[in-house]
This record gives sequence, structure tokens and C-alpha cells, in this order.
Amino acid sequence: MNMPSSNRVEVVTSVERRRRWTAYEKREIVEETYRPGMSVSIVARKHGISPSQLFKWRRHMEEGALSGVGSEDAVVPQKEVKALEKQIRQLERMLGKKTLENEILKEAVKIGREKKLISRQPLQGVEGFE
Repeated sequence: MNMPSSNRVEVVTSVERRRRWTAYEKREIVEETYRPGMSVSIVARKHGISPSQLFKWRRHMEEGALSGVGSEDAVVPQKEVKALEKQIRQLERMLGKKTLENEILKEAVKIGREKKLISRQPLQGVEGFE
């Protein structure tokens, strides 16, 4: 009696944990790709990362994302920088408006005093405004 041959299929999955690289390690690995006789593929294989990941790190380094490592400064995401710059512009606009309002009010008080609509007594609680 011939038994039908069973086709056994094995599924191999990667159980390897995701490795975290510090900014310093990334910078060292990227710099290694620029050394004579080295290529992205060789360096990627040596460190167990994909070449596409290494190319991404190189691009980030060229854009300055890894530059904070050399000076031991914290690297801040570009998105956060843009949000803070937007907030600064808004605050500067508000400051400009308030300064303008203040100048207009000072001028109004000056005109009011000249026309004797406002007392010539110094204003209480306001420094430098007479």
C-alpha cells in the first residue's frame, strides 16, 4: 500500500528583536561607509542592518539630523522646531499689536491732557507715563 507523500512546508519567521541604535552609533556606522574600500552593502552586512536603512541614515546625516551628536546636544525633530517657530511668529505679532495699542493710548492721553479732557496729574500705578 502506497501512502501519498506528504509535502511538508516549513515557515521560517524572524523572531529577532528590533535593535535600537543610539545617534552616536548611527553616526559611526554612516561614517564607516565613507571610508576607502567600504560600501553601504558591506557595512550593512557587517552590522546586521538593511542597506536601505543605512542609506536613510546617510540622508539624515547629510541633512544635519545627526549633527547634534558631535556636540552632545539633544536632537530635536524638525516638526517640533517648525511648531515652535510658528508660535514665536504669533507671539511677535501679538507683541507688535500690543505695542501699537500702547503707543496709540499714550498719544490719546497726551491729546486729552492738552485739551484739558484728562487731568494733568500723573497716572497712578503706571511708571514712566506722565
